[in-house]
Amino acid sequence: MKIGFIGLGNMGAPMAANLVRAGHAVSGFDVAATVVDGAKQAQSAAEAARGMDVVITMLPNGEILRSVYAEIIPASTAGAVLIDCSTVDVQSARDVAQDAVNAGLLAVDAPVSGGIGGAAAGTLTFMAGGSDAGFAMAAPLFEIMGQKAVHCGESGAGQAAKICNNMILGATMVATCEAFALADKLNLDRQKMFDVVSTSSGYSWSMNAYCPAPGIGPKSPADNGYKPGFAAELMLKDLRLSQQAAAAVDADTPMGALALALYRSFVEEEDGRGKDFSAMLPRFEARVRSLD
Repeated sequence: MKIGFIGLGNMGAPMAANLVRAGHAVSGFDVAATVVDGAKQAQSAAEAARGMDVVITMLPNGEILRSVYAEIIPASTAGAVLIDCSTVDVQSARDVAQDAVNAGLLAVDAPVSGGIGGAAAGTLTFMAGGSDAGFAMAAPLFEIMGQKAVHCGESGAGQAAKICNNMILGATMVATCEAFALADKLNLDRQKMFDVVSTSSGYSWSMNAYCPAPGIGPKSPADNGYKPGFAAELMLKDLRLSQQAAAAVDADTPMGALALALYRSFVEEEDGRGKDFSAMLPRFEARVRSLD
């Protein structure tokens, strides 16, 4: 299959490399002129898309996505499928998908979960929105780049699933870090707390799979000085998207809003930028209860 891949950053480059290793002909483009071994280096987004069966994008935000789609839609071959793996606002995903469909193309929004490690290992989870025909064309590529793909519904449904998932993740990580900090001040051993909570009703992915306490549970960024697996600023971005979506549909999401406020303070006013999002634990360790 001939595949254009636009956006060869920390996530896009290993995803494109996995497609090359699987035998696909990949034409890649990135504004930073990143090169993926075995892939042709295109000189523009339009060039990367021209004549391709599939065009995959992995971009920073909805504004850039709209700009790139304005370039690649006219350059794409009728019947090609455009797969956007970026995490962006739901409305941008729906709008560019409609533009693609109007031009005789198929469109799938397919944000991912699994981080840089999952991109390199080919173990990402894809949350996809779009038509059945579009998903059917994308599915074999999802199998190469990931371990699971869920067709969540029509265009925008993939983005909706991603931001709902990450709103839960942000809120549960905050609660998990708060609980460890509280346990410390109650003189409860962290390992004992983990042994109880990880097999009780407090069980969560944040506790069991990505424990924010160094030396507790499976290996996680906490064991590496909180060097990011999933950076705090990316969690902030996703929480902002969740609250933007909540405002658009008049949904009451107080826990999501509180998680957003905490990560905004952590990243923009404290020392959280460049750290893993689980570094909320040392933040809470150093704080005392507010009397406000």
